[in-house]
Amino acid sequence: MPPAPVLVTGAAGFVGRHLTAHLEAAGDEVVGVDRSPEHGGVDITDADAIAGLIADVKPATIYHLAGWADVGGSWKAPVEAFRVNAEGTLNVLSAAVDAGVERVLAVSSADVYGKVDPSELPLTEDSPLRPTSPYAASKVAADYLGLQAWLGRGLPVLRVRAFNHLGPGQTDKFVAPALASRIARAERDGGDVLPIGDLSARRDFTDVRDVVRAYRLLVERGQPGEVYNVCSGVDLAVQDLADQLLAQASIPLRFETDPDLLRPVEVPVLRGSHDRLTAATGWQPEISISQTLKDLLEDWRERVANEG
Repeated sequence: MPPAPVLVTGAAGFVGRHLTAHLEAAGDEVVGVDRSPEHGGVDITDADAIAGLIADVKPATIYHLAGWADVGGSWKAPVEAFRVNAEGTLNVLSAAVDAGVERVLAVSSADVYGKVDPSELPLTEDSPLRPTSPYAASKVAADYLGLQAWLGRGLPVLRVRAFNHLGPGQTDKFVAPALASRIARAERDGGDVLPIGDLSARRDFTDVRDVVRAYRLLVERGQPGEVYNVCSGVDLAVQDLADQLLAQASIPLRFETDPDLLRPVEVPVLRGSHDRLTAATGWQPEISISQTLKDLLEDWRERVANEG
């Protein structure tokens, strides 16, 4: 009898595509679902649709990635962000209980830690949760729904708090790919100005290919009911990323601040500890930030060239 498949929600997204490729390379049979028509058109806020899907697939493992990912956009659509991230997660977890799923990896975000003082860094899984955006609040709810599913219903849930991740295929709603896309278009169309937001924030960046490797290792070796940071353990200023990307441009360019790109609240610095993840799985980040940015810019050059 063949092994049960693994189910990836949000399979058409940035991380979902990388995770699917990694799982298949490792020999897993993957069923990917997403709200996009080519991936089944399943909306995780539709409880009946999710329940029917999971009952039909009968996965051994669910990697729950689907959700609202636009932090800035959550300020304008807080109800929608909360529904997708909290109610959607509840639907997936409830259906997983009913189907007897053996493991669920529920992906949350380091944004749950919110505004922190530099003296509190690095952030561990025991750091207090102080969400500052509607997105972050929705992720706190999803995180604790995962814990409740373990404590209250015995579902083997592993929770992940992923810090910022980068890599080829990422949407330009995030700062580094946004800059990469603007550089690629300036190289194609001409011009010398790149609009930017606040570059002073410092973030903990990990290559998405390292991130998905951590996810599979956690499903194999992690402790159900536990929560794990996935991060590099190093914080870099967004300015550093911008300067590295700018240095790779094939034409002279300069930055110019655009007020429309500034967020209502900006968390000054985030840096995590991956000690718990490393202790459980042996994982370490392997891909350098310079390689990540090079791959990211090359990806955007290809996309822009194909826009016609």
